[in-house]
Amino acid sequence: MMRWPDKDVLYTVIFGTETPAGRRFDLLLIVTILLSIGVLFLDSIGWIREKYGLLLSSLEWFFTLLFTFEYGVRIYCSQNRPAYIKSFYGIIDLLAVLPSYLMLLMPGASYLMVVRLLRVLRIFRILKLMRYVSEAQVLMRSLNQSRRKILVFFSALFTLVTLFGSLLYMVEGPENGFTSIPISIYWAIVTITTVGFGDITPQTPLGQGIAAITMLMGYAIIAVPTGIITAELGREIRREYDFRHCPQCDRSGHDRDASFCKYCGGAMEDPDQDKQENK
Repeated sequence: MMRWPDKDVLYTVIFGTETPAGRRFDLLLIVTILLSIGVLFLDSIGWIREKYGLLLSSLEWFFTLLFTFEYGVRIYCSQNRPAYIKSFYGIIDLLAVLPSYLMLLMPGASYLMVVRLLRVLRIFRILKLMRYVSEAQVLMRSLNQSRRKILVFFSALFTLVTLFGSLLYMVEGPENGFTSIPISIYWAIVTITTVGFGDITPQTPLGQGIAAITMLMGYAIIAVPTGIITAELGREIRREYDFRHCPQCDRSGHDRDASFCKYCGGAMEDPDQDKQENK
């Protein structure tokens, strides 16, 4: 009888990347995710779905069962199951398989729009790729560090679009397309973000003056979130450089993939191993 692998071995292979088996598992999973996304793309093309619908459906269920098995194994071998289930990647792993099962509960014609939404939600599988890109971890940490500043920025932006939208509703009125405050706020959002659909435009001189101020303000503030995230990203990159120390000369400032010290030429240790030792 076939023996189920030890939990520690499974954990090393599935959650770790420092072993050859772990790297092979990651590579295989990345290819599988990309293939499943390719099936989803092909299924959205009408003539391909009509001609190869059965094959695409079979492939989709194959990937669904495969990702379900992977999700179950991750829970089984996880060292902290509740933490994994509630984590970002745990939720993404669940979202990668949940839509296919929910579709079984909604077979009626009246639910076609919901079924279509659930089919598209399988695109969340591509977020599973983020755990295999080390640079994505740096970006995620930068966004997390910037969250309060970005929240304050969006709060101020929401105040501005509400103010300008209300002003245009008062000045232009329903006769010029500003039929309600929410519609006017929509116009302000489109204008201040410099998108400019042009489906609603002010007609009066005063309204056009307010629109000009809104557009100029949009150009002035559009770089604010970029600057916030860029600053935090720079700090994270510097932190990554400062983290790697040469075991011979103890100097920092090395790239993550550096094999030798750029100061003394000594061999560098594996960064993942360094992190585990420092925990």
